[in-house]
Parts: sequence; C-alpha cells; structure tokens
Amino acid sequence: MKKTWFSLLFVGVLLIASMTVLAAPARIKIGFLVKQPEESWFQNEWKFAQKFADENKVELIKIGVSDGEKVMAAIDNLAAQKAQGFVICTPDVRLGPAIMAKANAKKLKVFTVDDRFVGADGKPMTNVPYMGISATQIGFDVGQALYVEMKKRGWNAAETAAMAVTHDELETIKQRTDGSKNALIKAGFPAAKIYDAVNKTLDVPGAMEGGNVALTQHPEVKRWLVFGGNEESVIGVIRAMEGRNFNGTTIIGIGIGASIGISEFKKPGMNGFFATSAISPYRHGYETTKLLYGWIKTGKKPPLLTLTAGYIVTRETYKKVMADLGLADSIAN
Repeated sequence: MKKTWFSLLFVGVLLIASMTVLAAPARIKIGFLVKQPEESWFQNEWKFAQKFADENKVELIKIGVSDGEKVMAAIDNLAAQKAQGFVICTPDVRLGPAIMAKANAKKLKVFTVDDRFVGADGKPMTNVPYMGISATQIGFDVGQALYVEMKKRGWNAAETAAMAVTHDELETIKQRTDGSKNALIKAGFPAAKIYDAVNKTLDVPGAMEGGNVALTQHPEVKRWLVFGGNEESVIGVIRAMEGRNFNGTTIIGIGIGASIGISEFKKPGMNGFFATSAISPYRHGYETTKLLYGWIKTGKKPPLLTLTAGYIVTRETYKKVMADLGLADSIAN
C-alpha cells in the first residue's frame, strides 16, 4: 500500500512538473536589423536595445542588412528562430512593400526606425509604426545656429555663401537640408547664395567629390557656411575646402549625428567643423524594442509616428551634453 501511494505521488509530481513546463510562456525573441552595423549610431542603437532585452529577459537577434537580399534573408532567419517581430532601419526605403509582404507572410510584427518605408506610390507608409528624428526641425536648428555664428563672427554677407550637401533620394536627408535652407532664408540669408553640393554616397569621399565640383563653380566665395544631412557630408566638404586653403576662420560647418564629428572636436586648434546636432540613439534602440515587446506581449500596437529631437553641441559643450544623453562612453576614446 505504501509503495502504491509513493508511486501515485511520484506520478503526480511528474504530471505537475510537465504541466508547469507546458504552461511556461515562450521567450520573446525580437530582431533588430540595421543597414550599416559598422557605424557608431547603429552600434549604440543595438547597445540600448540590448539593455532593454537584458532587463526584460528578451532574446535580441542583431543582424546587419546592407542590401535588399540580406534583408529578405534576415527575415527568413528570424522566422526560423521563431522570433515574433523585428525593428528595422532599411538599406533602401523603397523595399518597404516587399519587407511588409514577407514579414506578414511569416507572421512577424515590424517597427521601422530612422528611415521610413516608402510605398509604390513614393509616399511614406504611414500604416507601419515608425520612430525617427524630426528631420525638418533638426535641419532648421542647424540653419539657425549657422546664421547666429556667422553674425557673431561679423562676416561680410557679400563674401559669404552657404553650401548645402544634398542627397535628395533619401527623404530624411532632404528634410534636414531643406530645413537648414529655410532657417537661413528666414533669418535673412540670401537664397541665391545657397549652393548645392551633391553627395551621391552619403560618406566623406562622396561629399569631397560633390564639394570640389561646387567650389570650382564658385571661386569668388571667401567664407563658407556648410551643412548637410549627416556629419560625413559636412566633413567631406570641409576636407575639400581645406585642400583649397580654407580653414576654421573661413568655414563654419555644422553636422548632424555626434558620431565621427566628435573626433573633429578633439583636434587641437580651431577647424571648420564648428558644431553638430547630437541625436541620441537611446530612444531609437531602447524604446523601439520596448514598444515592439509590448505589442508582442499584449497586442497593443505602438504609435504609428514617434519623432525625436536633436541638441546643438560645440567643442566646448559636447562632453556634458553627450553624458546627459547617455553617450559618455562613445566619447571616451
């Protein structure tokens, strides 16, 4: 009798244990796909996404996707790992419809960050949750800061021109440069003296190439204001200008990003890279992951549009501002 009782007890324990295992919810898995994983911005997005994942026992799957083929392969990869959704900064906004079609087929939720999907009609896909920088406002702030510094230095407007480093194919970049142009014009800077330098690749070499073309076309200009959609664009044009004997006394350049531009602040002496708009990847990494997690767990869809702001910093102020934004470690070296 005792043996039978113990046997029944043992079976009961096993049954309860098995029911507990079956009842345990599956661990949430979230992908985080970025177009340029080597860039510090995206590395910091991953870092803050991982912070949320660690705090909430989420498995974060980080994948670099530099082209459309890699995006599609990454979605297959996530589905095979039984992920429930992913955050993505796409390498090409025009991939939006194809990405959504594949994600829906795999039953994966999608949250876009930084660059917004564009539909077949060329318009933003407003039905997909998106977090991005308020590009127009950040550009406007850059334009205002350029004008204020120009007036502070007492530059003669007749000898000064502005160079807009453009890449109109990407709407986010266009909004930034258009915002800067509008701020300058609103402040009283002549629109006829704002010249475009096309940066086909959004990197330093591409900006140097476009800058040299514009400089050749306007040899009469003695002093330059420089702005663009990212820091690489501004630094590339400054390098082109330095090759033609311009320097920190004849260039005021303001970038956007607070990544590679920080190295310019660390150089001894004054140079053409005067300031940058620091944009924090904290919300873009931590909060997007948090919102997607909540969507997966509770079914509550995130806001369709969330915009973040920037902060103009100079070599005198960048250390404090970056520390306040949680980016102190990115300026340590």
